[in-house]
Amino acid sequence: MNDLLTIRNLAVDFGGLPAVDRVNLNVAPGEVVGVVGESGSGKSVTMMALMGLIDAPGKVSADEIRFDGKNLLTASPKERRKIIGKDIAMVFQDALTSLNPSYTVGYQIKEVLKLHEGLRGDALNRRALELLDQVGIPDAKNRIASFPHQMSGGMNQRVMIAMAVACNPKLLIADEPTTALDVTIQAQIMQLLVQLQKERGMALVLISHDLAVVSEVAQRVAVMYAGEMIETNRVPDIFSAPHHPYTEALLAAIPEHNVGAVRLAALPGLVPGRDDRPKGCLFAPRCKYVVDDCMKARPALDGLPNHGDAVRVRCIKPLNLAADAIQHGGAR
Repeated sequence: MNDLLTIRNLAVDFGGLPAVDRVNLNVAPGEVVGVVGESGSGKSVTMMALMGLIDAPGKVSADEIRFDGKNLLTASPKERRKIIGKDIAMVFQDALTSLNPSYTVGYQIKEVLKLHEGLRGDALNRRALELLDQVGIPDAKNRIASFPHQMSGGMNQRVMIAMAVACNPKLLIADEPTTALDVTIQAQIMQLLVQLQKERGMALVLISHDLAVVSEVAQRVAVMYAGEMIETNRVPDIFSAPHHPYTEALLAAIPEHNVGAVRLAALPGLVPGRDDRPKGCLFAPRCKYVVDDCMKARPALDGLPNHGDAVRVRCIKPLNLAADAIQHGGAR
């Protein structure tokens, strides 16, 4: 099966700061991929570059960005507008700042339907109400005339999801969709996203800090650090046997893994900035497994033996390798 989305060597630079550096990502039709990493690792910027939402002074470059067989790098602005918002849709972190406060939620949903589906009149009104019902907004007939400030954070997030799925996208990107919501509402929003993904058969890229949510929802996980993709692996393999030391450190910091400990496990040091990026592995200054070779050159995101393209790691000595699959000088 051909991939729905292919990204090759994507880079985003802000005045000399490589916010995204040589990112490669593939998403198959109907696949759920989790993208994880600490704040500032480049998760959201990667997806915003795909959506064409990087403004000056940001500069975007890539060897390839292909969606559903179409080359987005060579597509005209008009061709991109037909794809973005219709076939590729995105749910942003904070619904209240993403929705326009000057228009009702119904007006904003209808704008999407008019632009991409050409709906008008009664058909437009019916479809907008159907979408509000589908995302679980009670009393949709009255809520459709509400402004964002008249609705709760959870309701606004549901409106954002309704707008995103209005045109039956083939790929939905959810960027921290439960940020700033109560725990019970977070669970409802995630359940809604998973339900819509299964019902519509769309691919889903879930950007999240919550590894527990990703482990329950995603089929594959991509881990980012300092703008780089440093590991991709299947679920549950990445949680039981991570191959990159940073992934191992992320998992070690989960509270459930620290039951009975005096302090939570923590990763010392800081993410490198613009002026202190190492020549070699970007994680080397914080890595407890570092050796001299780690400092000499930036490792590539390589596949592992007997795992296919689904498993890749940017490390010269990956963790948790079987004895018969030792490469790059051996496993730890």
